[in-house]
Amino acid sequence: MNKEFLLALDLLEKEKGIEKEILIEAMENALVTAYKKDYNPIAEVIATVSRETGDAAVYLRKTVVEEVTNPELEIEFKAAKKISKAVAVGDTVDVNVTPKTFGRIAAQNAKGIVVQKIREVERGMMVSEFTEKTGSLVTGTVERIEKGNVMVSIGRTEAVLSPQEQIPGEVYKHGDKIKIYVVQVKIIGKAPQIIISRSHPMLVKCLFEQEVSEIATGVVQIKSIAREAGARTKIAVYSTDENVDCIGSCIGPKGMRVENILAELKGEKIDIVKYSEDPEEFVKEALSPAEIISCTVNQDERICNVIVDKDQLSLAIGKEGQNARLAAKLTGYKVDIKAV
Repeated sequence: MNKEFLLALDLLEKEKGIEKEILIEAMENALVTAYKKDYNPIAEVIATVSRETGDAAVYLRKTVVEEVTNPELEIEFKAAKKISKAVAVGDTVDVNVTPKTFGRIAAQNAKGIVVQKIREVERGMMVSEFTEKTGSLVTGTVERIEKGNVMVSIGRTEAVLSPQEQIPGEVYKHGDKIKIYVVQVKIIGKAPQIIISRSHPMLVKCLFEQEVSEIATGVVQIKSIAREAGARTKIAVYSTDENVDCIGSCIGPKGMRVENILAELKGEKIDIVKYSEDPEEFVKEALSPAEIISCTVNQDERICNVIVDKDQLSLAIGKEGQNARLAAKLTGYKVDIKAV
């Protein structure tokens, strides 16, 4: 190895953000292993790579004794004095035992070790970065589609948007910029896998947090959310300030805030309802836009019996039961709707 090797490490540090010192230390550890394997498996071996020249050297650390009984681990006092004049019996000295062929051995090991360490460090950096981003929104670029999976580039990392995490009916094309929710980072074997989603209910929550300043500051709170991706979402909001309209804040001036969210979700319907501590009132709000005559809640069984006019029944239930189903998810109550 030589200065060109060090220059290559400098370049890697700049391009990949991997500290040069980490790579050199990995190289030194590999040289220790190589020396022990080929020359001396029981000795205390130290390998160094010069930070100035790139030259590799190997030393055996030995204990200074009056009379050597184990030459692999000990050195006679007189011999030790030639290495260091200040040495005393009981001290340790490092004896240079670098083989003539060790430069070639070091060079052979260098490439493989550096490549392996780069992979390890990059893997660790990715896990750390996306563990911090778990539960948040990131923007990615669609790279390609393979067997229904969408490969999304997120910075220097590629994640897989699986079919079950896609919005039903949404079409993805190469180069599309999409917002995705980071669900979690899994370690499968040695390979980290970033679980991302477009269908997760929290995606909608994060979009509202980005668009609505009152949510970002905590004046307006998102209490619960229910979603059937690609079709409809219900979101319950609450204002901590009686002077702030929680629903109006989410809609925005001329509907701009919610329109931006709808555009990102490709037109998925969103019902913004007012949260209430009163379960009967909350269920009424959750079943909007249907008009409710009465609600009776059984707290123990978590059931709400709802009465509506006949002409409101289909609206309350919704297409294929969707409105009632989402209202139940939003409130946490089973909703039983009857018409009079």
